[in-house]
Amino acid sequence: MDEETDGIRQNRPAPRDVDAIDRKILGVLVEDATVSYAELGDRVGLSPPAAHERVKRLRRSGAIRGTAVIIDPNAVRKPLLAFVHIDTKGWGKTPELMAISQYPEVEEIHTVAGDTCVLLKVRTEDPRALEGLLSRLYETPGVTSTRSYVVLSTYLERPVQPGVTTQWPTPQHMSRPLY
Repeated sequence: MDEETDGIRQNRPAPRDVDAIDRKILGVLVEDATVSYAELGDRVGLSPPAAHERVKRLRRSGAIRGTAVIIDPNAVRKPLLAFVHIDTKGWGKTPELMAISQYPEVEEIHTVAGDTCVLLKVRTEDPRALEGLLSRLYETPGVTSTRSYVVLSTYLERPVQPGVTTQWPTPQHMSRPLY
């Protein structure tokens, strides 16, 4: 809990930046969160107790929000992946629209900038199930239209990565002076 209640201060660790060792630890854990602290320490150059303390600190700071299992969509009969753009009248993030989160087929809900208001990531059993979800969306007050993009193949899907690109390549058209 990050709120103060009844004037009592919460004991929170001082915020600190994620350093290079933390990023290595996070990289290992993203690949396999079940790795032992001994193996984690070996892979990042720390003793097992030091690796354990680092992981505890990353959890306390909120850098690690939880541990999850990645499920094969085919194993749970949800092979159809789609992204649904939702257009609304007014502000899109209404309680009625956010209620769509009750359906387990809805994996992500984002408010976005651009030519749409809300973006959903959904997995369904088949096109008919996607049609049912879209039908439910059209029953939602304020929803004016949707655009669905059904995924044919996925080449990369991964959780948040701890690495950061420090320098992006300069596009070729910008590498030469204009004059």
